[in-house]
Amino acid sequence: MSTLDWIIMLVTLVLIIVYGIWQGRGQSGADTYLRAGQQMPWHVVLLGIMATQASAITFLSGPGQAYTDGMRFIQYYFGLPLAMIVISAVFVPIFQKLNVFTAYEYLDKRFDRKTRLFTGILFLFSRGVSTGISVYAPAIILSTIFGWNIYLTNILIGGLLIIYTYTGGAKAIAHTQKIQFSIILVAMAIAGVMVVLLLPKQIGFTDALYLAGKSGKLNVITTNFDLKDKYNLWSGILGGFFLALSYFGTDQSQVGRYLTAKDLRESRLGLLMNGMVKIPMQFLILLIGALLFSFYTINKAPLFFNESAEKKVARIAPEAYQPLYIEHELTTARNQDIALQLVTLRHQKNPADSSAERLLLGKLKAGQHTVEQQRSEMTQLIKTHKTAVAEPDNDSNYIFLHFVRNYLPAGMIGLLFAIIFLASWGSISAAINSLASSTLVDFHQVFAREPLSDRMQLRYGRYYTLLWGIFSIAVAMFATKMGSLIEAVNELGSLFYGAILGIFLTAFFLKKVKGKAVFYAAIVSEVLVLMIYIFKWVAFLWLNVIGALLVIVIAWLIQYFSDRARRAVIPG
Repeated sequence: MSTLDWIIMLVTLVLIIVYGIWQGRGQSGADTYLRAGQQMPWHVVLLGIMATQASAITFLSGPGQAYTDGMRFIQYYFGLPLAMIVISAVFVPIFQKLNVFTAYEYLDKRFDRKTRLFTGILFLFSRGVSTGISVYAPAIILSTIFGWNIYLTNILIGGLLIIYTYTGGAKAIAHTQKIQFSIILVAMAIAGVMVVLLLPKQIGFTDALYLAGKSGKLNVITTNFDLKDKYNLWSGILGGFFLALSYFGTDQSQVGRYLTAKDLRESRLGLLMNGMVKIPMQFLILLIGALLFSFYTINKAPLFFNESAEKKVARIAPEAYQPLYIEHELTTARNQDIALQLVTLRHQKNPADSSAERLLLGKLKAGQHTVEQQRSEMTQLIKTHKTAVAEPDNDSNYIFLHFVRNYLPAGMIGLLFAIIFLASWGSISAAINSLASSTLVDFHQVFAREPLSDRMQLRYGRYYTLLWGIFSIAVAMFATKMGSLIEAVNELGSLFYGAILGIFLTAFFLKKVKGKAVFYAAIVSEVLVLMIYIFKWVAFLWLNVIGALLVIVIAWLIQYFSDRARRAVIPG
């Protein structure tokens, strides 16, 4: 990066830290530290909810997801608006009425302590590990691009945000998320515009969409019903609904965002607005990836977007790399020529040329398939020399960053790299705050011999914030190499969210079911979900539906037969 880029990136990050410390001053107890004194307006709640969900993984891996698999990932969010309505109507009023600090406090009142503790453990484990992945995701990319040590990068990503998260708590997080997310949206919008502006003069926005569509990258809706297909209309609406219902309704990292609101109305507005704007925002992020596919068709895509890994393979195994590189250069040059011919033909608007269009499209798709095979061979080369290369063998997370680093002007590069930090900080800080809240409220205070004073609650809240921050960095240190990071995080959540959601739905709607029944139902259901995942019987989005329904059905059956047995022993 240029000196200007470094200045822009560092100044942006320092200002965010200082702003967070300043906004978080005046802490007096658990209410201000964990719930920001419940003074946040709806627009701050909205930005906090979106910033918590949209980590660096969203902005780094989202475009790469569309580049490699098309835009069908957008269907993952189709169930979200409906989930926001249900949460606003059912979940939020209960949490607000009981004035809880965490969602799991409610389970103690509705069921019993062991159900609350079991649900809290599921949350702490799943959210703790996924937060570590959220630290590792941008760290591995930044370390590769800048040549930084991965362990020091993990500490840098996770350590800097701990400064204001530790001191300012939920209030600092809410206000910094507001600024962070605004910067991120502006920077991503500029990047999307630049993709189009940097195309050759004869290629316009509609031409880029045309090429992306003919290449199968605008597959926004797929209607096939297949339980093993990760992204289609049915898994998106049903599986996505249950996942969103669990994530926003029972995951403390999200519940904690709308518990900071002034009142019920502000909480509901923040959630409902999230349901309205999330899909369009994610659509535009994925659209950047589809446009990048057209961009790299016209400008010739690299053999591997992780340039560091490609250079290492070229040095370690030149006899295997060089022929593959030359073949790839020839293929992409042919694809570039065919794509330009297609665009030229498109502007002639001559119906007689439809057969020519079909012929060119056939050649382009064949060429694109060849490129995919060449990239697969390159991936295999990296795997073969895994120890010496020491780089991820999946480069979908580097596609957007390759464009940023190689094509954007000075200044913009620094701002785009700054959003890697800002996006990761926004989600990680909220997650750490929620982990600290649950640890303090659901475990420490439950087992404490005497009630804690406000001062002691604040002290322990900060201790647990620091502890979970360190834990997340530790997970990042031991994280294994992953494929698409956005999928990795969502898969991990789907292993646990279904069972957690099932517990809450049982609590809300099956009033006759008691704590013992739902406790054992949750354990059995979680074991079954893990087995289904291990044997890959269904795509991961369906695990949310299955887990929730298993808990509800098994809990009802246990309670039914338990009541029946008790009536048999005690007639009348």
